Amino acid sequence: MSRAWVGDDHVVRLNTDGRFRDAYRHEARVVDLLAGSEVPHARRLAHGDGPDGPWYVSERLPGRTLDDAWPAADSHTRRSIIESLGAALRALHSVPVPPDLLPPWLSGALSGQPWPAFHPPVWSAALRLVEAAWGSHGRDPRLLADVAAWIQERRELFAGDEPVLVHGDLHGANVIVDQGRVAGLIDFAEALAQPADAELDTLLRWCARAREFPPTPDAQGLDEASLAEVPGWLHGAYPELFAREQLRERLNFYDLWVELALYAHHPRPDVRDVAHGRIVLLLSGRNHLDRLVW
Repeated sequence: MSRAWVGDDHVVRLNTDGRFRDAYRHEARVVDLLAGSEVPHARRLAHGDGPDGPWYVSERLPGRTLDDAWPAADSHTRRSIIESLGAALRALHSVPVPPDLLPPWLSGALSGQPWPAFHPPVWSAALRLVEAAWGSHGRDPRLLADVAAWIQERRELFAGDEPVLVHGDLHGANVIVDQGRVAGLIDFAEALAQPADAELDTLLRWCARAREFPPTPDAQGLDEASLAEVPGWLHGAYPELFAREQLRERLNFYDLWVELALYAHHPRPDVRDVAHGRIVLLLSGRNHLDRLVW
């Protein structure tokens, strides 16, 4: 859990969730990589550890979140926002990045520690999730065997990929807009080195299932119908992001990662049941991407 205080010029955040204790340190490292780039972002002013937990101070960007601005924006403004988002992502994916960059919690989870979150995808580690699910009580062994075979058939899709700096959690709450343009990308706590099209995983899931991304726990997510043109606008602004051969299969692979992580590690049976159903659909060639056009 994090708390935030937003002032006229600064934003102060306090992380009180011990599962993500190194999140601000990781974010500071990523933001430092952005220095001198064309990526719109909030400058880091200071970060550290205090008696109440890790803290992080950044400048306040002008404007408000895309989630807040979207409902009242007209079609022209919405398109302008998404086109500037495409430019911001192109700049982000051009920033030199250490090839082993991972959020500390994710690195720990992949090494056998608890899973406090379930994204972003790391394609090379998918079979570890299958093994973790095999070792968990109550999982479906026949489904997992099918998943393992499905993954093995698609691993060559990623052969030779060059990792870039990927935000890892891109949706309406993590984009600040002002005067019809993106003023900054925020919350780099899950940024990592992965193929550029991994960026589309959360973004397209948000477009198709926006109600699952409420800006705050007691709020509602955007109406998915209002986001129907977002993938096409983004494609027009950043066509290279959609240019990979067999893109749909690659996106299916990223989607499987998220659902498989939930199925293997989520503590709630109802959430695991939903993930199980979505994995079954995905293996049959269907998922939320069927509702999107780009």
